[in-house]
Amino acid sequence: RVDFSGRSVIVTGPELKLHQCGLPKKMALELFKPFIFHKLEVLGMATTIKAAKRMVDAEEPIVWDILEDVIREHPVMLNRAPTLHRLGIQAFEPVLIEGKAIQLHPLVCAAFNADFDGDQMAVHVPISLEAQMEARTLMLASNNILFPASGEPSIVPSQDIVLGLYYMTRERVAAKGEGSMFINVAEAQRAYETGEVSLNAKVLVRISETDKDEKGEVFARVKRYETTVGRAILSEILPPGLPFPHINKALKKKEISKLINAAFRRCGIRETVIFTDQLMYTGFTYATKAGLSISIDDMLVPPQKKQIISTAEQEVKEIEAQYTSGLVTQGERYNKVVDIWGRAGDQVAKAMMEQLGSEPVTTLDGKQTTQESFNAIYMMADSGARGSVAQIRQLAGMRGLMAKPDGSIIETPITANFREGLNVLQYFISTHGARKGLADTALKTANSGYLTRRLVDVTQDLVVIEDDCKTENGLVVKALVEGGEVVEALRERILGRVAQGDVIHPETGKVLVVSGTMMDEDAMDEIDAAGIDEVKVRTPLTCDTRYGLCAKCYGRDLGRGSMVNVGEAVGVIAAQSIGEPGTQLTMRTFHIGGAASRTAAASSVEAKSTGTLKFMPTMRHVLNARKEVIVISRSGEIIITDDAGRERERRKVPYGAMMAVKDGAKIKAGLTLATWDPHTRPIITEYAGEVRFDNVEEGVTVAKQIDETTGLSSLVVIDPKRRGSAANKGLRPAVKLVDASGKEIKQNNSDAPVAYTFQVGSIITVKNGQQVGVGEVMARIPQESSKTRDITGGLPRVAELFEARSPKDAGVLAEVTGTVSFGKDTKGKQRLVITDFDGMPHEYLILKDKHVTAHDGQIVNKGESIVDGPADPHDILRLQGMEALARYITDEVQDVYRLQGVKINDKHIEVIVRQMLRRVSIVDPGETRFIAGEQLERAEVLDENDKVVKDGKKPAHYNYNLLGITKASLSTDSFISAASFQETTRVLTEAAIMGKKDDLRGLKENVIVGRLIPAGTGLAYHRNRKRVGPRASSSSASYGFVIDDAEDKAPEDQAA
Repeated sequence: RVDFSGRSVIVTGPELKLHQCGLPKKMALELFKPFIFHKLEVLGMATTIKAAKRMVDAEEPIVWDILEDVIREHPVMLNRAPTLHRLGIQAFEPVLIEGKAIQLHPLVCAAFNADFDGDQMAVHVPISLEAQMEARTLMLASNNILFPASGEPSIVPSQDIVLGLYYMTRERVAAKGEGSMFINVAEAQRAYETGEVSLNAKVLVRISETDKDEKGEVFARVKRYETTVGRAILSEILPPGLPFPHINKALKKKEISKLINAAFRRCGIRETVIFTDQLMYTGFTYATKAGLSISIDDMLVPPQKKQIISTAEQEVKEIEAQYTSGLVTQGERYNKVVDIWGRAGDQVAKAMMEQLGSEPVTTLDGKQTTQESFNAIYMMADSGARGSVAQIRQLAGMRGLMAKPDGSIIETPITANFREGLNVLQYFISTHGARKGLADTALKTANSGYLTRRLVDVTQDLVVIEDDCKTENGLVVKALVEGGEVVEALRERILGRVAQGDVIHPETGKVLVVSGTMMDEDAMDEIDAAGIDEVKVRTPLTCDTRYGLCAKCYGRDLGRGSMVNVGEAVGVIAAQSIGEPGTQLTMRTFHIGGAASRTAAASSVEAKSTGTLKFMPTMRHVLNARKEVIVISRSGEIIITDDAGRERERRKVPYGAMMAVKDGAKIKAGLTLATWDPHTRPIITEYAGEVRFDNVEEGVTVAKQIDETTGLSSLVVIDPKRRGSAANKGLRPAVKLVDASGKEIKQNNSDAPVAYTFQVGSIITVKNGQQVGVGEVMARIPQESSKTRDITGGLPRVAELFEARSPKDAGVLAEVTGTVSFGKDTKGKQRLVITDFDGMPHEYLILKDKHVTAHDGQIVNKGESIVDGPADPHDILRLQGMEALARYITDEVQDVYRLQGVKINDKHIEVIVRQMLRRVSIVDPGETRFIAGEQLERAEVLDENDKVVKDGKKPAHYNYNLLGITKASLSTDSFISAASFQETTRVLTEAAIMGKKDDLRGLKENVIVGRLIPAGTGLAYHRNRKRVGPRASSSSASYGFVIDDAEDKAPEDQAA
């Protein structure tokens, strides 16, 4: 399709260097034809082009020599479709080979997502000198060794290589030659080759290694290490500056990735590339020597399996019995059964891995001990070469729960595994999941491609156009903690960011990072050591550059490992980084080869660290009659601080939980801090008094339920739709409290009476006239709905977040800070009123079946949730501000990707959020030319405000508008870009009616009119042209037509 290009099947080229590819001679001859003709003429071998052509067609021997000459130092570009990110097309130096298939270096397969099962790749020849230059400096494979999405190495060995390296660095107890001593590595290698010692034997070797001192100087030393023969042999290929302890351990895939990362940071790119090549050759060699293979006897079924399954069956029988006697509802029964089988599957898997993972051995002095197993299946999974615990558990454990095509879990699990074989029913259930998986894959690819396209469109005009915008704003970043687990450490989140404000050591007051400098790995180590738990960093969200970004707000270019260059198209990189793993995201959260996964509900909080417990100000609690601390706040949090007063962990405690420890108590790790019932939600009284029922009438608003086994009766609130007469439908059952003299108890500091209203399904646990104390439970709301609420996972969830869709039945946030009360109900809705401190009421109408988390008399803060449900991003932006929104979107998107084990840097998501917020609405126009309520680009408002402030007038105030990515793409100022995205006719007609003009700022517009894009080398070109003056540039006319505006106003009129 393109001149000077060809395509062919790829095969592996394990003896190539990283920057080479094998190119079939026939292909090279065709691709480089004109160059050969030219060379033949210059050398006087052929008089005319026609004669040269004849020589080439006849394939005369001289032609091959000239071909060798022509391709020397002339890179070619290889591309594999689909090109999902920029590593999908890279440059290599061709090596001529016989045969008709292109040879590809094994380590670049990960970047291309290529395998050798028949994939094809295309070759392109860069012709002009500039093109060759760009291919060599920017696109050469050995210059692209980091993923732009996460900054991790992209040339990490996989499969056979990992297995080989893992095998040679493992240690075997009582192996041949254990305890020998060698003067150097060469002697150890000789002993291994003559068969005197085994590869895995534990020996003492003197190893000469190189290390770096504080100044970064490389020095050599000889040190005696206790190690294995394999590791000693591997030490020969270490680059200078990387000491031996880096490989003195069993190398698994993750360890190898860390090793390559360390090599890159310490020794530079050139040494790293040489080192990875050597690792690859070594890995292949020793994988061959190890000769690992697997058989059915390697799949050991744990002996405990029978016992675990029969216990689970017993538990299920009990639950069925409870269900038939009416103790649990159908929904609860299903949830509990699925939980039991999920747990049983995990127990079998655990027992299986324990058995596979260790084997008994006798040491040289005759002692019995166990060592990590050399079982081939276990080694393959443990090293990260192939397979996972989830797969092994299907081979040797039990297949476990499967999912139906609609994503719901079938409650009878497959108790057999593949070694034992499935019976007909189990096989039938299996095919369900497998077919669903295949159908999903086909749909997924299309959806993922569409998401990438929308992302690219919204961010395509975002280019780094200046060094520093000098903004004072930033984002405070903390470690991401979920349920007490540190999901993402602070260092991972701020590495490669620029500090906003000095980072100061909390104890010594020493400045660790000066404001405005980029934080690298060394700075991270210092910040970690100082125990700092939050740092304010520059972020693309708050960058003040107009029509672009500045380098300081973006920070490190992850694909290069250094500060981002002016001209980098960071928008497109962000879009690719989020879109590329999109194909790996499952359409639904459930499928893992049809096997289902879910978590049991949490019912307590345990301390993960030792320190002092503090209740946050949001935490409100009461003491009940038994002197237990009962939590009555909805958003209560506790933190644990260490001796220096630094926050170690922060946990949310739900309403109604019982705290096991007091505020300010010293606690140890592992202590249970709070407990609660996960299956019901209580309503708790904050006042003592005598219960008076209000509208609680049996058979009208409540129904009496008698528990058959215990004989106890309880009152359950019935759905208003099911009540008989119209009058009864409006009644809200409630409880008032009266004191000894029969007067209604009033709420603190107000004259509103204490009243607790009950929603549908509440089980009222108090009797009329009963005395209750503070902190007692008035009613319980059974919770089975939260579990079955539709979990959109995977790709649809990411798309939903970036499209800024308001979720179905979203929660409601309080618009103001004030006191909650309930007004008169209307048909089908309840009226909730928040009275702010100035006495202004704010009303909400809420559907009756919604769960209101706020209760009468509660004081809520602005932005706090008052009705249960998923958050609406528009509300978060309006009530909690832009930072809260950015945090919400970043964390939610990261949750989806983390579930699949995909790493994406936060800054890519922030770049997209910036583009979603680029439109603003004017609130107060001040003395600018805008009108209140007008919507326009933020850059325009900033420009105008600068002008006005310079003249000493009042600037305009604005609010951000949150637009979904599709909407944001269509509402861009460039009509050419919008028209090429979607709804072409509408966009063009509107642009024509309004007489719009396009400044050709973005990349897309420029591609469409055929100019160089204003990014990379094109940015410098456009700037120079602007300096020279619009008409002096001769090349402008050669575009076929001249766009006047574009000539004077090239993409960065503001920045230049």
